[in-house]
Amino acid sequence: MDLLLHRLRAAGFDAVTAEAAHGGVVALAGLATLRDGSRVFAKTLRAGADDLFEVEAEGLRALSVAGLTTPEVLAVTPRLLVLEPLPPRRDDDERFWEQLARDVAHLHTTTRGDRFGWHRDGWLGRLRQDNTWHSDGHAFLAQRRILRWLPEPLVEAAFDAAERRALERLCAALPELLPPRPPVLTHGDLWRENILSGRAGGAALIDPAVSYSWAEADLSMLWCSPRPPDSDRFFEVYADAAGLEAGWRDRLPLFHLRELLSSIAHDDYAAECAEAVREIIAPFA
Repeated sequence: MDLLLHRLRAAGFDAVTAEAAHGGVVALAGLATLRDGSRVFAKTLRAGADDLFEVEAEGLRALSVAGLTTPEVLAVTPRLLVLEPLPPRRDDDERFWEQLARDVAHLHTTTRGDRFGWHRDGWLGRLRQDNTWHSDGHAFLAQRRILRWLPEPLVEAAFDAAERRALERLCAALPELLPPRPPVLTHGDLWRENILSGRAGGAALIDPAVSYSWAEADLSMLWCSPRPPDSDRFFEVYADAAGLEAGWRDRLPLFHLRELLSSIAHDDYAAECAEAVREIIAPFA
């Protein structure tokens, strides 16, 4: 926290104290109190990833322009990101999840693009997210979101040659498994810890890994990661607002492969995630 306070002061924030925040895998983060009693949320890096905060701030602004609630970006440098602080979400409020569903449905139905990807690479945790533009959604999902992780050392060590071939066969079969859908702007890392409460009490989103991708890629993060109790209402309202084609529950694990492989690459619940990958690729072994 001393490093965070030092960098806040160097950026012009008269920070007095900072309380550490937990849960991230890259940055040192905390809630800082300024001399006038106001508070800011800040992140800093010890080293590396010089454009991480710039990419994150750009993603927050893109989502905000698209109509979602995100924290205001107060300052961004290669070593510091300062945001408006937001309160935690309430998991027992069904109306909260209903509003989030309408917000995400609006994002997915009003931001259609003509290519998959983003104008720059991003970050997922401490590793690069390959956002190279692609006109073919199935190829984009295979190359940029799934197979991209195979060369990572911990992923390479987790699977034998037969398992890697099974994953490659699954990717080759994606055109038969997934109905073609248009690219839309996605948050990219829409799991429960990246959902907070906004200024007006609705949902606010943080820590994006934005790109134009499949809408179901966002849904997979909420469906396949541990879900808060009332989040089931999210999928009911989303289906009414944006539509969900038959078989969506069977398709979401395919999109979730990216998150499972990324977690292995980050050594985050790696053994558990590797078993989940094996279950998904079993039909292609």
